[in-house]
Amino acid sequence: MRHLVKGRKLRRPTEHRLALLRNLVTSFLEKERIRTTLAKAKEARPLAEKMITLAKRNTLHARRRALAFLRKEEVVTKLFNELGPRFAERPGGYSRIVKLGPRKGDGAQMALLELVGSEYKKKEKKKKEKKKPL
Repeated sequence: MRHLVKGRKLRRPTEHRLALLRNLVTSFLEKERIRTTLAKAKEARPLAEKMITLAKRNTLHARRRALAFLRKEEVVTKLFNELGPRFAERPGGYSRIVKLGPRKGDGAQMALLELVGSEYKKKEKKKKEKKKPL
């Protein structure tokens, strides 16, 4: 019986799976959007939302708990200085999963995990300066 057994194993040993999810959540909070498989996105989303909830508390204990999970100080700083205040009034649901379709190589269902409010913004192209002839 599977009582109280939740989550996906993602075909990995426990240590590998936890490291993978920590890296996914760290990258997600750093870049505010990541493209990954649907199963990985569904597993990383609750962990990322817990980190944002910690950032909303903005206490030393919350900061240390986030640092113990994320392991990148600059991401924790961004989490507490930018993301926590951004979602201070929101009661939950800080991220969304958008399905993208199958991956070309192996047919795995791909998804986009993104923070609410950080919708796609088109990057401005850098203008190249032409060199003037001497």
